[in-house]
Amino acid sequence: MQEKHLFEYAVLRVVPCVEREEFLNVGVVLYCSSQGFLQTLFHLDHQRLQAFTTPVDLDELHARLDAFARICAGGKAGGTIGRLPIASRFRWLTATRSTIVQTSPVHPGLCTDAQETLDRLFHQLVL
Repeated sequence: MQEKHLFEYAVLRVVPCVEREEFLNVGVVLYCSSQGFLQTLFHLDHQRLQAFTTPVDLDELHARLDAFARICAGGKAGGTIGRLPIASRFRWLTATRSTIVQTSPVHPGLCTDAQETLDRLFHQLVL
């Protein structure tokens, strides 16, 4: 039997107008301490994003989501936050904020392979 590892994840959401409380799931960020894993996957469906009443700046949105990926990867490319320990980076990424990119509450689970779990969640919750 394969060992189960605790993981935590949050869904990345695009919220173009906070007052309307409309959002579209565009990605997932997953953290597994025991596997030293922190990664995000995202996909922007331009047609669905155009359905919002508030226009979405796609270049800005791409830049913000790319920043999530750089912070997950860590190092200099992730800026000051990217240099933090992996757990701190995950907590920073999933902190409550009122911007165009927000995260859902953090959800825990058990997995044997964090990458496989991220792929599965991404397909279930985003695609």
